[in-house]
Amino acid sequence: MRDSIRLEYRHVCGRSLHFFPLFLIGASLAIFGCSKQQAAAPARAAVPVVVGKVEERTVPLEVSAIGNVEAYATVSIRSQVAGQLLEVHFKEGDSVHKDQLLFTIDPRPYEAALAQSEAQLARDKAVAANNHLDAQRYKELFDAGIGTQQQSDTSMSAANAADALVRADEASLQTAKLNLEYCKIYSPVDGRTGSLMVKPGNLVKVADVPRVVINEVAPIYVNFTVAQQYLFDIKKYMAQGQLRVAATVPSDPGPPEQGVLTFVDNAVDVATGTIHLRATFENVQNRLWPGLFVNTVLTLTQQAHAAVIPSQAITNGQNGTMVFVVKPDSTVEARPVVSSRTIADAAVVDKGLQPGETIVTDGQVRLVPGVRVQVTNGSKSDSAGENSSGTGKNSEGDTGGQRRQRD
Repeated sequence: MRDSIRLEYRHVCGRSLHFFPLFLIGASLAIFGCSKQQAAAPARAAVPVVVGKVEERTVPLEVSAIGNVEAYATVSIRSQVAGQLLEVHFKEGDSVHKDQLLFTIDPRPYEAALAQSEAQLARDKAVAANNHLDAQRYKELFDAGIGTQQQSDTSMSAANAADALVRADEASLQTAKLNLEYCKIYSPVDGRTGSLMVKPGNLVKVADVPRVVINEVAPIYVNFTVAQQYLFDIKKYMAQGQLRVAATVPSDPGPPEQGVLTFVDNAVDVATGTIHLRATFENVQNRLWPGLFVNTVLTLTQQAHAAVIPSQAITNGQNGTMVFVVKPDSTVEARPVVSSRTIADAAVVDKGLQPGETIVTDGQVRLVPGVRVQVTNGSKSDSAGENSSGTGKNSEGDTGGQRRQRD
């Protein structure tokens, strides 16, 4: 019996060993099927982006700087005669015109001095006339042999001295007239008055503190400095014609004031490496004011056939600035670009792009080279598309998990 039990056990074990390779093959197929299901990841959704075109334009070549407004002329009004200030013929801050009466100083002392000069001139003229008559008589007596040479010479000298005294009186008379005219002070320029330093009733002195300061503001200057590297271009284009300068007041919503470049300093500031420039503006509306800081833009020339893109399309990469270019198959390419300047919200690309190419202007954060994009151009469905794609990923993950559980 013990031998029969052994034979049966061998029979059973042999049959188990016979079926063991089939079991291994089935298990391997099951594992391979599960791993194949796990490796089949869902296709990546297209990234929504906003795109634009590379445009070909004629753009200005400009130099920007901060400028300071300066009066075209500043005149300090002082008195040329002393006396009491009787009247002021303007209000502080008024706009005045050339030859407009500003001040009146008490003229009575100078009227009296003028009358005295006139009387003295009349007296000396009478004396001179009498001396000439005496000289004529003594000359006739000398010619007749009755008078002496000395008497004739003395009378002629007295007549000449009287003539010189008359000329001195005439000069004194002119001085008296000028002093009387100086009692009325007129504006030498068109401009705007400042604070009044002396009130009516006060005594004023000659060449004392200014009575008022007048700034000529139409036209007006704007001074600014640019880096010395622009000096050659400025001289080059200035030789071809007038260079336009635009000045913008930061708090003024109106359009920029337009002027022309009228002065280039004769030396570069060695401390800052800049050159001083000055532009002249008509300033008809008095928008520019002395002492005001403005943003200036000097236009050198117009650059034709320039490639222009929105400035926000340019991003920084590991190798410098770049943009994402959308290819015909809706994938993107990272393209290095060189941009030397921006105008408003547009960047001028010197190298790297051709007019007509499509570039990404928004949504670059989620992009890598070769990824597929979906053009939305700012539609409100972007966020919804992102949420739905995210939900799809989760549902795919859950489905995969359920398949793995089933397997």
